[in-house]
Amino acid sequence: MSAVSPLNALQIVASEITCSLTVDRHDLEGARAALAAPTQRWFTTGQGRSGLVAAMVAMRLMHLGHDAHLVGEATAPSVRAGDGLILFSRSGTTPITVAQAQTASAEGATVMAVTENADSPLAGAAKVVLRVPAGPSQQFGGSRFEQAALVLFDGIMFSLAPSPESQRTMQYRHDNLH
Repeated sequence: MSAVSPLNALQIVASEITCSLTVDRHDLEGARAALAAPTQRWFTTGQGRSGLVAAMVAMRLMHLGHDAHLVGEATAPSVRAGDGLILFSRSGTTPITVAQAQTASAEGATVMAVTENADSPLAGAAKVVLRVPAGPSQQFGGSRFEQAALVLFDGIMFSLAPSPESQRTMQYRHDNLH
């Protein structure tokens, strides 16, 4: 493979993300509606880079005022009925992620799958599915899925708190110990 200039690399990344943001409106509205209840406790999870996106989404949920937890953290409580769990997996077949979805569903939690594969076991265990049409990527490790998932959730979060007052409240909740 020949070297790609930084400018060309950025153009490739931007193009891939833009194409991956053509999500189904119904899926997007379903994800937003699920997140609109501020009293619901939310958990997020994913493996690898998807787990990093899950951590960023948990942070934004906290900024919005949700009781939000990253699965696997020492302070994360158990998931129960009435809670929500957002799982990120491009393939929708990652064994641990599918098992987590099944456990949360059995407990009565709302399960939201963020995946490229709407026919996957993960999507099958979910009440809400947000399909991210990532497709093939020129980037290492198929980074396109994680990048698009993060941008999609940033858009959803912005739609939930678009006013200057809600933004000020989010800023108040932002980390102040650094």
